[in-house]
Amino acid sequence: MTAGCLFIISAPSGTGKTSVIKELLKKDDQIKLSVSYTSRPRRQVEVDGRDYYFVSEERFKQMQVQGEFLESAEVYGNWYGTSQKWIKAAMDSGQDVLLEIDCQGAAQIRSFFPDAVGIFILPPSSKMQEERLVARDQDHEDVINRRLAAAREEVSHVNEFDYVIINDKLETAVNNLACIINAERLRTKPQMEKYQTLIAQLT
Repeated sequence: MTAGCLFIISAPSGTGKTSVIKELLKKDDQIKLSVSYTSRPRRQVEVDGRDYYFVSEERFKQMQVQGEFLESAEVYGNWYGTSQKWIKAAMDSGQDVLLEIDCQGAAQIRSFFPDAVGIFILPPSSKMQEERLVARDQDHEDVINRRLAAAREEVSHVNEFDYVIINDKLETAVNNLACIINAERLRTKPQMEKYQTLIAQLT
């Protein structure tokens, strides 16, 4: 069986990456979003097991010690981690996996999965980025200011990724992301593995 592809999506806060991913998943039922674990409190609009697996900091650190995370990092005082077992099982079964993660985590993931496809999403402007953070009304002003300050550091890693998408119009950004995923699926290596019987018949 052909192993699934791993797609890593990173972006600074206020880019709208969550909206882009949500719309992509509606269009493409052949890819699954990896749900991370976090020690941060659940927001009102979030659902446990859909947006994140919400656990206490004590439980999170126990999972770290037990080696359950492929990568983990502290962001804005809260911990986030990617389940090693889930991603490996999904990819081994042929499932394509989408991983939404920051640049620090992306670098750790690539050390385990060098063939992972990195996609970086940028806002159309710094003004739009700030407006999006304020409009979602989920964080205090001091947190928003910290996120904006950290965004410059995130963007400095853009050259580490394979593709860059500007999220000016949501529909366009989603279509661009879908094109990247489809192109990667059609690369020679996975296609030869998937259709080896057909190729053998034709040669």
